[in-house]
Amino acid sequence: MPAEQAAVIDRPGDVRDPGPGYKWIALSNTTLGMLMATINSSIVLIALPDIFRGIGIDPLESSNTSYLLWMIMGFLVVTAVLVVGFGRLGDMFGRVRMYNLGFAVFTVSSILLAVTWQQGDAAAVWLIAWRIVQGIGGAFLMANSSAILTDAFPVNQRGLALGINGVAAIAGSFLGLVIGGLLGPVNWHLVFVVSVPFGVFGTFWAYYKLHDNGRRVRAKMDWWGNITFAVGLIVLLIGITYGIQPYGDSVMGWGSPMVLSCIIGGVVVLVIFGLIETKVAAPLFELSLFRNRAFTLGNLANLLASLGRGGLQFVLIIWLQGIWLPQHGYSFEQTPLWAGIYMLPLTIGFLASAPLSGVLSDRWGTKWFTTGGMVITAVSFVLLEILPVDFAYWAFAVVLLVNGIGMGLFASPNRAEIMNSLPADARGAGAGMTATFQNAAMVLSIGFFFSLMIAGLSTHLPSVMETGLVQNGAPAADASRIADLPPVGVLFAAFLGYNPIQELLGDVLDRIPADQASFLTGRSFFPNLISGPFSEGLTAAFWFAVAACVVAAVASIFTGTRWNEPATAPLPTVRPEPGVGGAALASFAGAADGVPAAGTVLGALRTRHGTAIPGGVVTVTAPDGRQVGRAEVDQGGTYALHGLPSGTFMVVATAPGFRPEVATVALDGRGATQDFDLGGDGAVHGLVRAGERPAPQVSVLALDGTGRLVGRTVTGEDGRFRLDGIPVGTTTLTATLAGHEPRATTVHVTGEGATPVELVLAAGGGLGGTVTGPDGRFLPDALVTVVDGAGEVVATATSGADGRFAVPRMLPGAYTVTTSVHLPAVARVELAGAGTTEVELRLGAVGSAAHGTEDGGGNGTGNGTGSDRARSPHHPRGRGLTSS
Repeated sequence: MPAEQAAVIDRPGDVRDPGPGYKWIALSNTTLGMLMATINSSIVLIALPDIFRGIGIDPLESSNTSYLLWMIMGFLVVTAVLVVGFGRLGDMFGRVRMYNLGFAVFTVSSILLAVTWQQGDAAAVWLIAWRIVQGIGGAFLMANSSAILTDAFPVNQRGLALGINGVAAIAGSFLGLVIGGLLGPVNWHLVFVVSVPFGVFGTFWAYYKLHDNGRRVRAKMDWWGNITFAVGLIVLLIGITYGIQPYGDSVMGWGSPMVLSCIIGGVVVLVIFGLIETKVAAPLFELSLFRNRAFTLGNLANLLASLGRGGLQFVLIIWLQGIWLPQHGYSFEQTPLWAGIYMLPLTIGFLASAPLSGVLSDRWGTKWFTTGGMVITAVSFVLLEILPVDFAYWAFAVVLLVNGIGMGLFASPNRAEIMNSLPADARGAGAGMTATFQNAAMVLSIGFFFSLMIAGLSTHLPSVMETGLVQNGAPAADASRIADLPPVGVLFAAFLGYNPIQELLGDVLDRIPADQASFLTGRSFFPNLISGPFSEGLTAAFWFAVAACVVAAVASIFTGTRWNEPATAPLPTVRPEPGVGGAALASFAGAADGVPAAGTVLGALRTRHGTAIPGGVVTVTAPDGRQVGRAEVDQGGTYALHGLPSGTFMVVATAPGFRPEVATVALDGRGATQDFDLGGDGAVHGLVRAGERPAPQVSVLALDGTGRLVGRTVTGEDGRFRLDGIPVGTTTLTATLAGHEPRATTVHVTGEGATPVELVLAAGGGLGGTVTGPDGRFLPDALVTVVDGAGEVVATATSGADGRFAVPRMLPGAYTVTTSVHLPAVARVELAGAGTTEVELRLGAVGSAAHGTEDGGGNGTGNGTGSDRARSPHHPRGRGLTSS
């Protein structure tokens, strides 16, 4: 990133340690924010009939369809478009600051929605406008909550934290259906009022309790990227939204010039956006993140899972409200509330499994939870397809429970895997990109699933409806006209809890006998009429969801890790040697409540993996460029600057081979602590092989020329790895795998591209055994020598008090083992791989028979005679074993 555009990486002015309990404050506040945002993304779905009745608008009239669509889609479109840019703003200006702004915007817009006083078109425009503003606040919350949690929690607890946050995000969309169904019939204003007290409380709580403790990247805003991304995505989503509307004689508008222009134009603008992102210094979309397999495949799986989840929500609402609930005695006006209630098993399954999978994936890795969750979800969609349209509720509830469990198992580990794959200074942008995929999938799901449903209904519904209306007294001409109406009107009516036949017939009901009109508008005619055609649309929709979940499961196999030991292992603790770092340590010891004395800045320089960096320099600069302090970093990696005046200063840390880092500190009569985690400009990538095969899950460490740990990773399933942020210069890479010889190699890292390296691990085992005398007693202090086939001595060992000796890390091959405590005892062994081969070297008495055997497999016993028997009362005997 050029210096003129990406100035520095710094930390916030409030550098006080927020304390060990801060992470739970961050979790509870961000969970409240996500829950509130996602509840409001779906709360209007069930309450729409009450809202439109309250403002005096019939949403099923063709002139009002745009109001209906934008009330449903406005919030989702805005959050999908803005969440990436807001994540970038969080990286630049502080995630907590942007998150607080989102809470405030969300709360103000909720108040203005709740006090709507207009009627008719003016009220509809007011509601849509403030729903869009509410979506802006929601985008701030969604973009920065995951990044705040990733900064606050250690890596071995992020699965739990992000899992709980993810539960709130997805469960909120389900809970919104129930809350909207409960509050809408009482008073539609309550649908928006319910967010106000939580928003006010959360806004002040976030302002006073949350602190920015992540890296902050100063960079220019990517305005062209923001504009092209917003225009392209908005136009594309508008095209998809209007594609489900009829056009001319077609039941859908996918052939409409306007829809085609929006879709093609949106794609073209997004392609231009992608080209722009490769040219700017501080891009909105960090396309380089897609080189990270975990990030790319994790987001693909997230997109497909969100697509299936969003479509399921709409299909189930129509299924329950349009068919099942009326067939079981509920009036059409009651169906929105009861649809939300009957869908509760889905929410219960999700709430039960998501936090548990987050905790367990922290311990056992993410792969089997993400993959297994998607497989279970796919199976549940198959079971929903098998269910008859008029199902037994217990079977329906069980399938929904299984579906919720599958989605819950997937959600938390998937979110943790994506966030853990991001570098610290890209978490806001990465979280925003993930939220964009998730929110855009909700809009896409409406287009896909409604299109599939309409296509299924349009095949047989017209003929079935015309026949049914004529048989029950409707005039033939009116029945034919109504049957030819686009089926989207039937779907919208069922979705909104209106009586579809009553809406379609209108004035025709006055010309039909009262008993037949009552039957046509009753609870049985329409559900029985639509069941057959609806079943065909349902089949297409559910098989599409199955395919999406299967692809997500496959992507998750190659995304997740089975064991993340290096990421969760404790980092090495580096302690200053006695007499080193005394000034800094004394200042720390004298600080009250962990806060240094006034005018003092203390801290440490570490690599990103916790190793001290001695020999660096820390300088303090005033806003006008004057240097007001300078300190050298001691051998323990610590520094201390005293006697600084009050004010705001820039602290710069430099060390040979590492990139400098800059932070801003405020000294207002108090001291400050400021630690730096330095990284280099270099990168290393390569392959680890065990023999000829790629070696997965191998721990790879990088040590610089002084032995500092500067990189750590685990190879993927293909044996490949990449380490970024390596200091320029000489670096030693080590790879270790159980049952193999450790491998180390030295490479010279430059700042120009990643340095390639290949590490080949050879299988190896150990050699151990005992030395005993002729009476069977163990002999201590016996020198054991191991000689290879070329006659070279490759290892020696001395037996202990118990007569045992050990030679670790031997390469495969044939060896001769001897001891010379008395006369030489000789044994031949062959090491074939891992494990420890046991050898017994036994010395016999002088004059005993010398004999031995040796088989072709390398197993055998042998003895040797020496020319100096007079000096020893013993005669040597050896026994060798071949390792397996």
